Amino acid sequence: MKTYYDLQQYLKRFGTFIYIGDRLAELELMEAEIREINRMQMMDTKDYQTAILLIRQQLSLEREKQKKVDKKGER
Repeated sequence: MKTYYDLQQYLKRFGTFIYIGDRLAELELMEAEIREINRMQMMDTKDYQTAILLIRQQLSLEREKQKKVDKKGER
């Protein structure tokens, strides 16, 4: 699991399809799903750690993008 797409494919294995159109909201839902799958002990600890790290990285990138868009809008 190395990309957002990989994470989506991983969740599909559990019957979870997330598409809202808002990337931040999608990532937050993905994190909740991953936590639930882990809580039910249906995933490997390493996969869990990798997924959470990937989600946090993507959340950080999306928040930075939104800050740039917001700054452009203020001008």
